[in-house]
Amino acid sequence: MRNRDRLMGIGQAITMPLFFASNALYPVDVMPQWLRWLSAVNPLSYEVNALRGLLIGTPTNAVLDIAVLVVAAIIGVAVASSLLRRLVR
Repeated sequence: MRNRDRLMGIGQAITMPLFFASNALYPVDVMPQWLRWLSAVNPLSYEVNALRGLLIGTPTNAVLDIAVLVVAAIIGVAVASSLLRRLVR
């Protein structure tokens, strides 16, 4: 993006649905079935689980949480790198 405002808007358009579809605000048990599935594939849910485990000691599968976050980071860097090449040309 060559415009900061456009970049911020796109960032919010991506971040807000991920935030509301994670388990950060509500427990997964009270979510509808389609939102439970979305929460299960949302990397932010795994980040929230890992942070809750570290900060307040809730039981968590730390290996799974970290593995999902590493894979999401690798995919994000790969996508950003390919988009950056297209922008620089």
